[in-house]
Amino acid sequence: MEFLDYQQENKELKKANRILQKQLERSEIDRVKLEETNEKKEYLLRKVITELKEYQNNLEERSHELEMMLLNLQIMQNKMSSLGSLVADVAHEINNPVGFIAGNLTPAQEYIQNLLHLIDLYQEAYPQASQEIQEIIKVMDLEYLREDLPKLISSMREGTNRISNISSSLRTFSRTDTEEKVLFNLHDCIDNTLFILKHRLKDNKIRPAIQVVKNYGEIPPIPCFPGQLSQVFMNLLANAIDALEESNSGLSFDEIKKSPNKIIIYTTRNKDENHTLIRIQDNGVGIAPDVQQKIFGHLFTTKPVGKGTGLGLSIAYQIIVQKHKGTLEVNSVLGKGSEFIISIPFS
Repeated sequence: MEFLDYQQENKELKKANRILQKQLERSEIDRVKLEETNEKKEYLLRKVITELKEYQNNLEERSHELEMMLLNLQIMQNKMSSLGSLVADVAHEINNPVGFIAGNLTPAQEYIQNLLHLIDLYQEAYPQASQEIQEIIKVMDLEYLREDLPKLISSMREGTNRISNISSSLRTFSRTDTEEKVLFNLHDCIDNTLFILKHRLKDNKIRPAIQVVKNYGEIPPIPCFPGQLSQVFMNLLANAIDALEESNSGLSFDEIKKSPNKIIIYTTRNKDENHTLIRIQDNGVGIAPDVQQKIFGHLFTTKPVGKGTGLGLSIAYQIIVQKHKGTLEVNSVLGKGSEFIISIPFS
C-alpha cells in the first residue's frame, strides 16, 4: 500500500514538474517578448525624445526669428513714425516759400502787364524810335516776349499750385493720428493718395496712362483715423497698379491702348445707410482662388524676394477690421481683375 502511494505521489510530482517546466518555458517566452517590447518602447521613446528636441530647437530658432522680426518691425514703425513727422514738417516748411512765390505771382503779372502797356503807349507816342532802341527791340524779340511772358507766369503759377497740392497730400498722408477718431472726408483721403501716386499712374514709354475713374457717392465725413486710412488706400491702389503692370507683360503700347489699364473707385452708403462702402476695382491679372484665402495673412506675399514684405494687405486688414470695426473683402477672377471692398461704420 505504501508502495502504491509512493508511485502515485511520484506521478503527481512528475506531472507537477512538467507543468512547472511548461510554465517556465512560457515565462521565458513571455520574458523574451517583454524584452523585445521594452526594446521597441525604448527605441520609440528615444525617437520621440530626439524629435521633441529637434522640434524644440526649431521652435527656439523660429522664436528667435520672430523676435528679430518683431524688433525690425518696431524699428521700422519708429522710423516710419519719425519719417511721418519729418515729412509733415518738411511739407509745412515747403508751404512757406511756395506761398510767398504764389502770393507774388499775381502782382508780378500785373506789373508786367502795366509795363507792356506802357511800352505800347510809348510806341504810339513815339512811333519813330531811335536806331539804338530799334536794335534792342530786335535783339530781345519784343513780340515774342509779349506772347511768352504771360505763359511763363501761368506756368509758374501752375508749378506752385502743384507743389502746394503735393505738400497738402503729404501732410494728410503722413499725419499722426490721435487716440480718438476724428471726422474726415474719405474722398479727400482717396484724392490725396491718388495725387501721391500720380507719378505711377501717368503714361511712360511702355504703356499709356492708367485711367482712374472716380464714381463718388454722397457720403458725409465719417469718424476715423485719417492717417491709417490713407495707408490702406495707398496699399490697395499701389497693389492695383502692380497688378495692371503685371498684366501688361508681353504686350505692346498699342495693344495696351486698345484695352487700357483702368482703376475704378466707387463710394456709397450701404442699404441700411449705417456703413460707408468703398470699392476699388482694377482690370489687372486677378488673384487665384487659393491665394484669395491667404491674401490678408501676415507676411503672405506673391511678389518676388525683395519686391514685397507681405505686410501691406495684412496691415490694411488690421486697420479696417480692428481699428475701424469694419470689413475688408476681395473678389477676383484670374485674368480679369480684382475688387477690394471696404465697409466702415458711421458710428
